[in-house]
Amino acid sequence: MNAHLSMDDRMGDLMAHPAFAGFAPLLLPRTDMEIDQNAKLGRIGSLLPYHQNVEPSDVVKGLNRLIDDAGAGRQVFFDIYTESEKQQEPSRKQTGLLVFRGRPGAPFAVIAPGGGFSYVGSVHEGFPYAVEINNRGYNAFVLRYRVGYGGTAATQDLAAAVSYIFRNAGALQVSTESYSLWGSSAGARMAAAIGTHGVARYGGNAIPKPSTVVMAYTGHSEYSADDPPTFAVVGAQDGIASPATMERRVQALKQAGVRVEYHKYPALGHGFGLGTGTSAEGWIGDAVRFWERAGINRTSNAR
Repeated sequence: MNAHLSMDDRMGDLMAHPAFAGFAPLLLPRTDMEIDQNAKLGRIGSLLPYHQNVEPSDVVKGLNRLIDDAGAGRQVFFDIYTESEKQQEPSRKQTGLLVFRGRPGAPFAVIAPGGGFSYVGSVHEGFPYAVEINNRGYNAFVLRYRVGYGGTAATQDLAAAVSYIFRNAGALQVSTESYSLWGSSAGARMAAAIGTHGVARYGGNAIPKPSTVVMAYTGHSEYSADDPPTFAVVGAQDGIASPATMERRVQALKQAGVRVEYHKYPALGHGFGLGTGTSAEGWIGDAVRFWERAGINRTSNAR
């Protein structure tokens, strides 16, 4: 079960890997997409038309981390909806949570990848983010949400995921204090919406807002004075999510008294993920440190 994948392995090898039995299609950007089973994983970026700087080694590293955990007997995939809820709304079969386990009892992050609500780029800006967050000791969950149903349904899935983690925190061995929401592009819209309105607004349980929101390259503009501390990044040459739009929101949050850290990276467009080999490389570490200062430590000091 724990045989690692390489960039020379093929899509068919990914789909047939025993570590992903029962949920392998949810690793793909869409469950209904036709893929070339003989295409090498080194070319997986071709499945992500809205994304740039897709680094296959980062993709494979994230997948192999899941393989290692599954090989060690740890459950890596969780349903966020019951079978009854899936029967009521069959599109919910597209959903689930992939977990990257950190220290038992440590805070958790939920990551919503982007894809324009038409696909989910988990392999590029989900699993690689989770590895980096997890390497710092925190628990990380990557959300596979519905695609093709718009932003509201996807945000409802994020609310359901956070609620699921809260309900099962003991079994998952995570702290429910100081959790963070991370999103890129469309996923950042989802994370920011819950940061503004809360989980219950989107059908989840009446639980606290996240302690921190981390958002990458999005045109989301809504905000409130009660938004959590926010870390935002964008590429200076992003033609999809204008840096000017992000900067207006950042300025509005600051004027409302919300703690914000903002970075604009030169020579980068949309969907750069970890930014490996670019001016954005290392931004995940910066975001984790912001979460620690503005969310985790703030919550601890308040007790």
